[in-house]
Amino acid sequence: MAWHLAGAVVGLALLIYGGERAVAAAVTIATAFGLPTLLVGGTLVAVGSSIPEITTAVYAGLYGAGDFVVGHIIGSVTSQITLGVGVVALLSPLRLERAKVRFYGAGVILAMSLLLIAIRSGTVTRVEGGGLVAAYLCFLGIRIRTDGHATLVERHADGDRSVRRAAAWIAVGFALVAAGGHLLVVHSTALAVSLGVPDYLLGLVTGLGTTLPEIAIAALAIRRDEADIAVGTLFGSNVTDPLFSLGAGAAVGGLAVDRVAPTVASTVYAIAVSIVVVALFYLNGEINRRAAVGCIAMYVPTFLL
Repeated sequence: MAWHLAGAVVGLALLIYGGERAVAAAVTIATAFGLPTLLVGGTLVAVGSSIPEITTAVYAGLYGAGDFVVGHIIGSVTSQITLGVGVVALLSPLRLERAKVRFYGAGVILAMSLLLIAIRSGTVTRVEGGGLVAAYLCFLGIRIRTDGHATLVERHADGDRSVRRAAAWIAVGFALVAAGGHLLVVHSTALAVSLGVPDYLLGLVTGLGTTLPEIAIAALAIRRDEADIAVGTLFGSNVTDPLFSLGAGAAVGGLAVDRVAPTVASTVYAIAVSIVVVALFYLNGEINRRAAVGCIAMYVPTFLL
């Protein structure tokens, strides 16, 4: 059991470190070409920081760990929309135009609703996985088209050398994430069997762990007065995970969910808190420190369902 625990911890560490390195390098390249900050946060950073979830889902599809990966994604989404938003807003109130809040908020709620529909039968087929990926690509296309005429961020290119270095770090980050995803899924599943803990519950815990890159990136962005990147990362990842991550995993080998009832309950709760957070954000035009405390409090019931 100790061996599996160590393997899961090492896998999680590789996922987080590799994801952080890949994201930092990707942002370097993106800013070198002057991409809009919200587009960077909502697409590139959101996808990059979701690499751990994407990789974990693919390995889960290969190894038949459906309960684990669904719990992992639900845990990640719930952590980001409550704990992540709350922690970042405590540092500095989150503010964003209502139209953008409406777009990303609707995207999160729709993504989680599609995930709920997909898992209710207890099986996410390859076709359904492909449909989730297609839905994500539609979201991404709309976002890119909408921001196509946005103001470009300041160029920060330090020459070809820095871009080449960033490209190399992306490759290294992806390799670390791939290795970490393999270790996390294999050893976490074995650990759950040894302890008699349901896979989906263990997935909720590891989902919190792999949420740390998003929270760290968003916190750093808000401290640098880059609210667009902070919001785009947290909300964009919550569209990426249920659609692209889960969809990719299902498309590889299909996903079977054995413990449907608690998994559905956790998903419904994730949708409910997403609606509350988005409504607060939209109606007030911000998530202030008082609302941030409420967001953090909503994270607690996650493990009671």
